[in-house]
Amino acid sequence: MDFEPMGVACDLVILTVRDGSFEVLLIRRGIAPHRGRWALPGGFVRPAEDLEQTARRELAEETGVDSDRIHLEQVATYGEPGRDPRGRVISVAYLALVPDLPVPVAGSDAASASWIPVADVLADPGRLAFDHHRILADAVERARAKLEYSPLATAFCADEFTISELRGVYEAVWGVALDPRNFHRKATRTEGFVEPVGATTTRDGGRPAQLFRRGAATTLHPPLTRA
Repeated sequence: MDFEPMGVACDLVILTVRDGSFEVLLIRRGIAPHRGRWALPGGFVRPAEDLEQTARRELAEETGVDSDRIHLEQVATYGEPGRDPRGRVISVAYLALVPDLPVPVAGSDAASASWIPVADVLADPGRLAFDHHRILADAVERARAKLEYSPLATAFCADEFTISELRGVYEAVWGVALDPRNFHRKATRTEGFVEPVGATTTRDGGRPAQLFRRGAATTLHPPLTRA
C-alpha cells in the first residue's frame, strides 16, 4: 500500500487581554502560500522535536517570553485533505494564554505581526489563511469554557493582581459585564481560587485595592458562569 508523504505542524492560538480587549496574535504571511494574508503563528515539527517542543519554540520566537511562565495546552488536531496547498499537512493546534505583552516582532517567514481583537477576526471567516478561522474559533471557545470551571483566567494576569483586574479578564474573554460586588464575593470565597498577598495597590484608581495571587485550586467549586 502506498502512503502519501505528509508534514506535521503546530499552530498557535496566542491569546491575551490588552487594555480590556481580548486579542489574538496574528502574523501576516511573508511567503507563499497565502502570502500577504493574516494567519496564526506556527511552524513545522523539526526531526528532533516532539509536538510540545515545537509549540514552545514557536511561542518563544513569537512572544519573546519564557514559555514556562505561559499556560500552554493542546486543543485539537486538524488533518482535512487540501487544508494546505503545499501538500498533506497535519496540524496540531495549541492554545497559549499570556499576560499583556509588548508589540510583537514578526518571525522569519512573516511580513508583520500584530495583536488583533478576537471578535473582529471571528466576525470575518475569510480573514485568515488555511483553516485558521476554525482553529481560532475552537481555541477561543475552549478558553471561554475553561474560565467557568478552572482558575485559567489568572494566566492572563500578572503574578499579583486585584479582583477588579481579574474581573476585567472575565469580561473581556466572555464579552459580558459582571456585577463587581457579586464577582468579588464569588472569587474570594471560592476555595483555592485566589489568595491575598498581604499588600495593596492604587493602580486601579480610587482607594487602595488588595492584591491577590493564584491559589492552589485546579478546579472551581462552584464554577463561575457566563450567564
